[in-house]
Amino acid sequence: MHPSLIKAKIFAAIAVLLLTFAFTLPIVAFHGVLNKIDKNEVEKISPISKEIWNLYNKGRYKSVTTPKEAHNDLDKMIENSAEIGVASLPIWAVSLEAPNYPKEAFPQGIPVFFHFDGYSGEVHEMNTINHYVGMDPMWVGGHFERAIGPYALLFLTLVMILFIIYDNKILTYLMLIPVSLPLLFIADYSYWLYWFGHNLHDWGAFKIKPFMPTVFGDGKIAQFTTHSYPTIGFYILVAISLFSLLAFLAKRKALREMEQKKQETK
Repeated sequence: MHPSLIKAKIFAAIAVLLLTFAFTLPIVAFHGVLNKIDKNEVEKISPISKEIWNLYNKGRYKSVTTPKEAHNDLDKMIENSAEIGVASLPIWAVSLEAPNYPKEAFPQGIPVFFHFDGYSGEVHEMNTINHYVGMDPMWVGGHFERAIGPYALLFLTLVMILFIIYDNKILTYLMLIPVSLPLLFIADYSYWLYWFGHNLHDWGAFKIKPFMPTVFGDGKIAQFTTHSYPTIGFYILVAISLFSLLAFLAKRKALREMEQKKQETK
């Protein structure tokens, strides 16, 4: 086997493992669970979904109103009517600080975490703040992305596995999709920030002009100080992108050299 082919398969294997365990597995396993909770159909939640949520939520932020004994137990979270986020790794974190949210009670401000398939953190409180400034609740945006997320990630995982098994140009160039994941996320995230900031309503108690919320860094909205930064999921996306790029380059080199050798032997 061509040495570059071996490298390509190793790089792709690392990328697909990162994608699977950080995103595909928890997203697929937890798909539809929040809807079942909202409809009071808790008995329909599979034990696997509960175990996945419990595993992936260890060490993650929980609302300050959530009892500590319920933090890593989905059943107890449901019993306490606690705010439940999705299971996959968060990609971006936004937090707000204001005088009416003292550090003693809210040491991390009002944090919300963005995932491929939804949100986690102080989502209810953030929606209350959004209403205060005339902004839509968070769930209004990204319906399409959340709906196709599980299927898109399953497709992408399959493509990467096929890339490892088979050597052809189509699968090679399809590896450019995982290469672009960090940029695709930032582009989509930025679009929705723009949309929310430029589609304000009259119901806000505090009137502000249309604006572009801060994509990266610190900003100011009315009396709120905002912080917007990548978190663990984004760094894993970058790693997936880099390993996928290395796999693409190695496979392309191998295929090109193998084709040249074939032509020379004719």
